[in-house]
Amino acid sequence: MNGKNPLCIALCVAVSTASFAQTGKKYPDPAPMTHDMSEFWEPQPRIVTPADMDRAVPPPSDAVVLLGLDADDAPEWIGCDGKPVAWSVEDGVMTVIPNSGSIQTRRDFGDYQLHLEWSAPTEIVGESQGRGNSGVFMQGRYEVQILDNYGNETYANGQAGSIYKQSAPLVNACQKPGKWNTYDIIYTAPRFKDDGTLHSHGRITVLHNGVLIQNNTLILGTTEFIGFPKTVAHGRGPIVLQDHLNPVRFRNIWIREL
Repeated sequence: MNGKNPLCIALCVAVSTASFAQTGKKYPDPAPMTHDMSEFWEPQPRIVTPADMDRAVPPPSDAVVLLGLDADDAPEWIGCDGKPVAWSVEDGVMTVIPNSGSIQTRRDFGDYQLHLEWSAPTEIVGESQGRGNSGVFMQGRYEVQILDNYGNETYANGQAGSIYKQSAPLVNACQKPGKWNTYDIIYTAPRFKDDGTLHSHGRITVLHNGVLIQNNTLILGTTEFIGFPKTVAHGRGPIVLQDHLNPVRFRNIWIREL
């Protein structure tokens, strides 16, 4: 990659294109992008061995519980298509039913501390992005990747704990498939001016199994599969859990508004 970050290069090009557009001249449209144009594979996050997190972390007294430890339904959640949640929920564990659709909280949130626990399938199917893939989206727009990266390499800015296609995790702290992982996320939402332009970027800190993997990281914009971050003015928004065709399990999800 000659030491250059493709994301930075593309953003510079976008700024230059915008400034040219102000002259009123007609310039060619950008070339079509593919998903791999915004990936970088090196350096790979080094691997650390986290503590065993199979014992659930009880919510504090002021938390809003989004999925309880003994839940057999998911009243705080709804399908992103507006239909009831089609995932299975039993004994406090909610499991993705592939092709049933992503889900989101019924409530909208701004700044918060979010705790969730997830587990990749024990049956290992696929590799790279095809293995134990899901994601948790802040305000429905900014994804922290969920992926089975235990002995499974992928592009660095798409690993578990990455701000998807933006910031790779500082280290790889994944548990084995079937074991429980924890994410503790401190999220500060972006702010926008009255005219819809950006006032300040969002920021995010993530601990994966108690290990710091994102340290007050700047969120550049929406986390796109194809293309680069976009700035879209918005207010409060839901938390989204992704159906990425893998039966990833979730439990013990709670949130503290800040």
